[in-house]
Amino acid sequence: MSEVSSWLHGQRIPVARETSPQRRGPERANRGGARRNPHMGMGYDLERFVGYVNEGLLCCVCRDVLERPLQAPCEHAYCAACISSWLIHHHSCPEDRLPLDISTLRPLHRYMRNDLSRLQIRCVNSGQGCDAVCCLETLHTHEDECPFALMPCSYTGCPVQVERRGLESHLSECEFRSRACPSGCGHTLLSVDQSQHNCVAELRTELELLRAEMLGKVEEVRCEMESRLDSQRRHMVQKESLLKSEVEDLKGQLSRVVCDVRALLGAERLRRQELAEAELEKRELLEMLRSLQPCRGQWNRDEPIRGLHQEDGPIRSQNLVEHPTRGLLREGPTHASTQSLPSASPTPALFPPTAPQPGEGSHKAGPRSITLDCIKRSREVTVI
Repeated sequence: MSEVSSWLHGQRIPVARETSPQRRGPERANRGGARRNPHMGMGYDLERFVGYVNEGLLCCVCRDVLERPLQAPCEHAYCAACISSWLIHHHSCPEDRLPLDISTLRPLHRYMRNDLSRLQIRCVNSGQGCDAVCCLETLHTHEDECPFALMPCSYTGCPVQVERRGLESHLSECEFRSRACPSGCGHTLLSVDQSQHNCVAELRTELELLRAEMLGKVEEVRCEMESRLDSQRRHMVQKESLLKSEVEDLKGQLSRVVCDVRALLGAERLRRQELAEAELEKRELLEMLRSLQPCRGQWNRDEPIRGLHQEDGPIRSQNLVEHPTRGLLREGPTHASTQSLPSASPTPALFPPTAPQPGEGSHKAGPRSITLDCIKRSREVTVI
């Protein structure tokens, strides 16, 4: 709090730095004047700064100038890397031993950050001859462009590190630089291998490598194709067995359908035969009806005569039952015709239907065939 109060009043009170190794931290105590890499994140070396540095801008762990500072609730400031390493094994402030957790850390106050950014610091490459002094805020920009910074060679295999200002000249003379073969074989050569390069041998070696690579790829493709063919073959065998079973099922269904069709065709033939017989009977009936039209007219003319014979009807009927042929012949053609024409009631009694001949179907014994036989026998009686 004393440092914060002195900042608020615009005063900077010099504070004597402790020399005890325990208070200076392990990095500072064991350094022994050695210069530290500024990118390690453990604070900036105090010896690099030009001018006075306030005690409040020093890390409480490493005792160097704050780098990426964080502040605790007790107002003590630390480098981010220092306090993170400290809190792994401790849970208190390294300065006043108050309880401390990493979640309670917060950024440094703005006025302290401004003072920290305005500090003048020498370039890290001052040992190589760089005499640049810049603000801490612009230090990283200068170090990224410093011509005295050591840069590794970009060629593979070269272990040399040179200053940025001499890197281009080194790349032009580096033994590990590569370029195309001047003989035109197409190989890229290093400067150290150019004297031992043999285009024919290199091309043969490359050819052998390509042949081996091609054979390997051919073998790989062959194995892949064989595996694929085996898989397809197994699939085709399964498909074939499945299709065979389906064909057998279809054959059974087809045989059943054929039997059904044959039965339907037989039924259709019987139906057509019955229809033809019915049509034939219909035509015969129509012809008989047309032939009976004259008899119906004669029946109407003989109506008065039929009234005269009603008295001896029972006697004549008895005679006809006893001697049907004699009675018909005695009465003559006129009486025979008058006895044969009354509707259909006497006709079946006088001439009962005969039994069907052998070979005729049972369907001919129906009502239509009986009616047809009655009409035929009526006609025979009429003719007689």
